[in-house]
Amino acid sequence: MSWEKEIEELRRRQAYAKEMGGPEKVARHINNGKLTVRDRISKFLDEDSFTEIGSVTGKVEYDENGEIESMMAANLITGRGKVNGRKVVVAGDDFTVRGGANDAGIREKLIHVEMMANQLQLPLVRLVDGTGGGGSVKNIETDGRTYIPAVRGWEHVVDNLSTVPVVGLALGSTAGLGAARVAASHYSVMVKETSQMFVAGPPVVARVGEKLDKNELGGSNIHTRNGAVDDEAKSEQEAFDMAARFLSYLPQSVYELPERTDPIDDPERRDDWLIEAIPRNPRQVYKMRKIIKSLVDKDSFFEMGAKWGRSVITGFARLDGWPVALMASDPYHYAGAWTSDAADKVLRFVDLAETFHLPVVHLVDIPGFLVGREAEEQATIRHGVRAMTAVFQATVPWCTIIIRKTYGVAGAAHMNSSRFNLRYAWPSGDWGSLPIAGGLEAAYKSEIEAADDPEAKLQEIEDRLNKLKSPFRTAERFMVEEIIDPRDTRKLLCEFVDLAAPLRKTGRPSFGVRP
Repeated sequence: MSWEKEIEELRRRQAYAKEMGGPEKVARHINNGKLTVRDRISKFLDEDSFTEIGSVTGKVEYDENGEIESMMAANLITGRGKVNGRKVVVAGDDFTVRGGANDAGIREKLIHVEMMANQLQLPLVRLVDGTGGGGSVKNIETDGRTYIPAVRGWEHVVDNLSTVPVVGLALGSTAGLGAARVAASHYSVMVKETSQMFVAGPPVVARVGEKLDKNELGGSNIHTRNGAVDDEAKSEQEAFDMAARFLSYLPQSVYELPERTDPIDDPERRDDWLIEAIPRNPRQVYKMRKIIKSLVDKDSFFEMGAKWGRSVITGFARLDGWPVALMASDPYHYAGAWTSDAADKVLRFVDLAETFHLPVVHLVDIPGFLVGREAEEQATIRHGVRAMTAVFQATVPWCTIIIRKTYGVAGAAHMNSSRFNLRYAWPSGDWGSLPIAGGLEAAYKSEIEAADDPEAKLQEIEDRLNKLKSPFRTAERFMVEEIIDPRDTRKLLCEFVDLAAPLRKTGRPSFGVRP
C-alpha cells in the first residue's frame, strides 16, 4: 500500500533535473567564469532556505515501456527562499540548457513565478542569463511552424512593478526577452566583462553591417552609462550583495512599510567641517558625496546609477535607522544642471520612492537645465518636465535642503511647492529665475550700450545686484522657511524622518513605476 515507488521516481526525476545541461555544457559554462544557476541561487539565498517550485519540469523522452530514457531539464529554476532572513521569490535562467531559449515548460514557469511574487506579496529577483524565455530559430523546425510574437504573461511583469520590489541581475549574455526582464525592474546589475545585454546579439547585428563582439555591442560599460541598467558589479557575488542591500531598504510589498533598523548613529551628531564645505566662489566645485555621508547614518548610503545622469546622485540611506530615498546634485557634472538623462533618472527614482513609501531627502544645487545645441537636440525640456511632473505627483513626505544654486524650471522641481514640505537653506543658498551673470546683458542691454565703458557698467550692475541676492533677504519675506547652520542639518533630517514615519501609508500608488 506504500507510495515509495512513486517517491523514488520523483527523486530520480529531480536528480535528472539537477544535471542541468549535462557535464560538458556545465563545464563549459564554469570555464567561462560563470556560476551555474543552482550555485547562484545557493550563494544568493540564506543557507538551506530554498524551496524549489517545478523541480521536475522538463522535456522527457520515454522508451516503449513508458520508462524515462532521457530528460532535458527546464532552463528556468524557480522557487522561494530568504535573503538576510526575509522571504523572496527567485527565478534563475539555466544557460546550460539551450542557452535559456523558450522550451521545456519555461513559459509557464515564467508566468507562474511572476504571479507567485505578486500574490504572495514578496520581492522578486530574476537571475537572467540568455534569452530568458525568448525564442530560438531552432523552434521553427522543432514545432514545424512559426508564430506571431506575443509575450504572454507580460501583464504580470508590469503589475509587479507597482506591487513588489523587483531586481534584475544580468549574469551572462542576455538578449530579447531576457534583456527586457532585466530592464523591467526597480534595480538592475550587470557583471563586468561576463554580462552583456542587447536587443539582438552580434550574429544578428552582423547581418546589418556591424561586426562587434559581445562587450562592444552590449557590455556593462555601455548599459550602466545609458540608464538601461543601474549598476555594474565586479563579480557575481558582488551583484548578489548589491541586490540584497537594495532590498534591505524596501518593504516586502507596497502593502507594508519600509522597516526601521536599530539606530547606530547619534541623530545629534555635528560635523564641524560642514561650515566650510561649500566654497565661496560659486564656480568652484565640491564633493557632494562627502556631504551625504556626513548627514546620513554611518555607512548607510547605497548609491544607485552612479554612471549615468551624473549631475544627479540617487540612492538609499538611513536617518536614525529610518530608510529614505536620497537625491542630490553633483556639481562635478554640468555644475549640477539637469540633462535629459539626469531628468529620466530623477523620474525613475521618485517613482520608486513613491511606490514603496520612502520619504525623500533632496540636497539641491541646480543651476537649471543644461543649455546649448546638444541639450536642445536631446529634448531636455521634454525629459525635464516629465521629471518635474513625477516630483509634483509624489505624495511621500519630502524634505529639501538647498545647498547652493536653485535656478529656473529645473530648480523649481526641487520639491512640489503646491503642498507642505520641509525646506531648509544653507547660507550658501543662491537662487532666482536665472543666474545674474547669465541674464545681465539682456536685462540691461540699453543701459550697458549707452555707457562710455560698457564693461565697467556691466560690472557695476552685477555688483549692485549681487548685494541684493543674499538668502537673508529671501528669508525676510518668508520665501525660504529657514536658513540653518550646515552643522545642524543631520539633526533636522532625523527630526524629519521621525515626523514622516506616521504619515506614510501602505497600498498601491496611483501610478506605477515607469521602467
